[in-house]
Amino acid sequence: MAKKDFKQVQDIGFKSLIETFKDYTGSSRENVIKGIGDDASVSKQENGKVTCTSSEIFMEGVHFDLTYTPFQHLGYKVVTAAVSDIIAMNAEPEQILIDVAIPNKYSVQMIEQLYQGIDAAGKDYNVMVTGGDTTASHQILAISVTCIGSADKESVIYRNGAKKGDIICVTGELGSAIAGLRILLREKKSWQENPEQQFQPDLASYEHVVQRQLLPKARLDLYETLKKSEVKPHALIDLTQGLVADLTEVLKQSGVGAEIYSPAVPISLEARNVADEMNEDVDKYAFYGGEDFEMLFTLPEPLVEKFKADFDDFIVIGRVTDAEKQLTVNTGEEHNYQIDL
Repeated sequence: MAKKDFKQVQDIGFKSLIETFKDYTGSSRENVIKGIGDDASVSKQENGKVTCTSSEIFMEGVHFDLTYTPFQHLGYKVVTAAVSDIIAMNAEPEQILIDVAIPNKYSVQMIEQLYQGIDAAGKDYNVMVTGGDTTASHQILAISVTCIGSADKESVIYRNGAKKGDIICVTGELGSAIAGLRILLREKKSWQENPEQQFQPDLASYEHVVQRQLLPKARLDLYETLKKSEVKPHALIDLTQGLVADLTEVLKQSGVGAEIYSPAVPISLEARNVADEMNEDVDKYAFYGGEDFEMLFTLPEPLVEKFKADFDDFIVIGRVTDAEKQLTVNTGEEHNYQIDL
C-alpha cells in the first residue's frame, strides 16, 4: 500500500469508518428486513413476528475504568446497553449472550462479581443469559453482549420514520451520566497525584450523577407502556452517543431537519451543579455527553397529550422540520445556531 493511501481510523472517525464497510454484508437473505443502520437488525419469523438482534462491545481503558467501576456495576451496565438497543426497536428483550476475554490479573471473585451484575440486570429486565464464550486476554478485560428480542412485525419502530411536523420527545433527563463521569475522573486524578493517600473519595453529594454513570437503567417502562398504548411513535432511538449525535441519525435517515429548544432539554439539578463546579457548559453535557440510555421518539402533535395520559416521563424538546439538512438549536435568546447533518 502506498504511503499516501494509508489513512488512520482517527483521521476519519468511527462514523465514517462504518460507512466504508457497511456494504460488506455477505449474502442477502430474504428473511432479513433490516440490517446495518439501526439499533438492531430485524429478521422475519414464520409466525408473523420478527427477531431483533443487537450487540455491544466494551474494552477496558476505552469504555470502562476499573479504578472506579465495581465489577457488579459493570456487569449490570453492559446488559443495560444491549437491552436498550432492543427496546429502541420497540421489541421485547428476551435473551443475552456474553463473551468475555479475561486477563490473569483478575481474580475468580472479581469475575464472579461481574456475572452477579449481569444476573441482576437479567432479572430486572426479564432476560435470560443463554450462552456466550470465555477466553484469555493478555492485558485487558473485554466484554461483548448480544441481546435478542422479538416483536410483532407491525410494532417495530425504526429510526427512519420521523415526519415533518412531528414533535420530538425525550424520556427522563440528559447529561447526568457524563456529569458523573467528570466527577469520577476528577477523583481518579486526585488519587494519582497523591497515591500515598487512601482512595476513599466522598461522593455522597454526587450520588445521583455517579449512579447514572455507573448503574444506568434501560427504559423498559417505555416499551411496556407502548405495548399497551394505542399510540405508536414514528421514530425511536436510544440516547447513547449524546442528543445531537443520536437525533442527527434519526434526521439523516428520515430525510428531514429539526428545531430543538435547548431550554426545554431535561437536565437534572445535580448535573447543573457539577457543570457549575467544573466551570463547564451543562448544555454540552446533554447534547454531547452520551450514555444516558434514555429514549428519543417523534410523535404527531395531536398524539402527544394522548400519550402523556399513558406515560408522563417524557419532555417535548422540539419539532421535525422539512429536509433542509440542518438541525437548528433554538436557545430561547437572540442567537440560534445550526448543526449540519
